[in-house]
Amino acid sequence: MSYTLRYKKWRLNVRRNVPGIPGFSIMMATALALLLSTVAPSTTRADPLLTYPLQIGKHQARVEIANTADTRRKGLMFRSRLADSSGMIFIFANERPVSMWMKNTRIPLSVAFIDAGGRIVNIEQMQPETEQSHSSNGPAKYALEMNLGWFEKHGIGSGARVNGLERLPPAQ
Repeated sequence: MSYTLRYKKWRLNVRRNVPGIPGFSIMMATALALLLSTVAPSTTRADPLLTYPLQIGKHQARVEIANTADTRRKGLMFRSRLADSSGMIFIFANERPVSMWMKNTRIPLSVAFIDAGGRIVNIEQMQPETEQSHSSNGPAKYALEMNLGWFEKHGIGSGARVNGLERLPPAQ
């Protein structure tokens, strides 16, 4: 059976099965639905556009989540920029001494180590593409990476409280 004949037969069946709606409208609606399903934003954890708000004093940051072994391992590696007041928060299963490094990370960053109660333990400055270890001065449940100097620019230091941590997904 030729393509033209199959198309005509299909179109007649569509019109017969859905009275009052031309077959073309159904095809267009189907095509539109498929298009929207591929470009509509997703809310999965892998979506780099999914961010959570954190409040530190009067300053707000939007952060991506690194709460699995893979996302913590990759972090902000291979990125060339980070938007103002944007960052990544690393969530650990248990509060413990934590260390970070900058291997394959092209952006200079500041990291705030945060305890389970939401208090900043200490802040370290990290230079790109280095393997130097930067550690918390005590047990930490979170590590918040922001552009280099962000905390200092906003007058945020050790002891500052980070609000919004309770809304973050748990470590996996």
